Amino acid sequence: MRFRHPDGSTVHLSYCTNVHPAETLDGVRAQLRDHCEPVRRRLGRDRLGIGLWLARDAARALINDPAELRALRAELDGRGLEVVTLNGFPYEGFGAAEVKYRVYRPDWTEPDRLAHTTDLARLLAALLPDDVTEGTISTLPLAWRTPYDTDPGAPRTARTALTTLAQRLDALAELTGKSIRIGLEPEPGCTVETTADAIAPLTDVGHERIGICVDTCHLATSFEEPETALAALAAAGIPVVKSQLSAALHAEHPHLPEVRTALAAFAEPRFLHQTRTRTAAGLRGTDDLDEAVAGRALPDSTPWRAHFHVPLHAPPAPPLTSTLPVLRTTLARLVGGPVPLTRHLEVETYTWQALPAELRPRTRTQLADGIAAELTLARDLLVDLGLKELP
Repeated sequence: MRFRHPDGSTVHLSYCTNVHPAETLDGVRAQLRDHCEPVRRRLGRDRLGIGLWLARDAARALINDPAELRALRAELDGRGLEVVTLNGFPYEGFGAAEVKYRVYRPDWTEPDRLAHTTDLARLLAALLPDDVTEGTISTLPLAWRTPYDTDPGAPRTARTALTTLAQRLDALAELTGKSIRIGLEPEPGCTVETTADAIAPLTDVGHERIGICVDTCHLATSFEEPETALAALAAAGIPVVKSQLSAALHAEHPHLPEVRTALAAFAEPRFLHQTRTRTAAGLRGTDDLDEAVAGRALPDSTPWRAHFHVPLHAPPAPPLTSTLPVLRTTLARLVGGPVPLTRHLEVETYTWQALPAELRPRTRTQLADGIAAELTLARDLLVDLGLKELP
């Protein structure tokens, strides 16, 4: 979905296909047929943006066979789908029964991360619509905090990898005329947990093609104030490459037994749901939601937020809610001003099948309806900010 900003530029809205995990190229094609095109039809649009997730095996298949890449591009066009952004965070296994800490490997100290991201950049340059010259890729925020934060050589290794990537992106732009930018995506528990944590390493890299991806669920989980966070990035000259529109789980009164019970329903074995609370002494947290609800791991006199991407249009029932207000505030700052701070927005609710059983979509139709409803909400927010939806 495309929108005209009042300054005349185009802002793209998509949804991320990591909600339909697939490891192979055949699986990706099935996503387009079974999920993405039906969502487009529900929205009544001739064109729908998707934030494609390409696992390692699927990406390598496309890199190794230019005919397959041309065929994928043709299929996207034929189904009314367009790709301007990729989710390069998960490397493989995102559809496994247990993902948890595995999603952070390989990290930016490992050669496979650089090789995979280079592949993704080459693929995105080929998949961009003919009238689009800029693509974006989100990636993990260097690494999970351990063992990275105790390895004195890790920051240098990661910086070298990102600098090498930037040089490759420059060469790709010269070759193809397509500018691909990479955004580190701060996430609780990682060495870059907050937008503030991203400033020093990105300043060290110091390249316009390497910036930040602001995920509004992660921003909220870490209790960052959107306006303060974005102002600090702007002051440091760190570009917001893209933003993922998502909402976290919020519990206003976690000391109450009924709130603990409601939270426990969201503790599940597949994904990590880092949980945070802001106290007078600073931010406190656990690596997963079950650790928080089971005992006294977290102070419970202040609100809790958990890294659980809940559907944008359907916050959980009381006594819980979502951090949709943080998304609204962030979006207003990103694209509500005279000039957009980013032009790529991606709805990323990958946890539909991890919701409590009574909230999960039971059919493809229900899932498509839910994704379409999320995109409709995001569209309405953009229109309210003065953007005009394009055909």
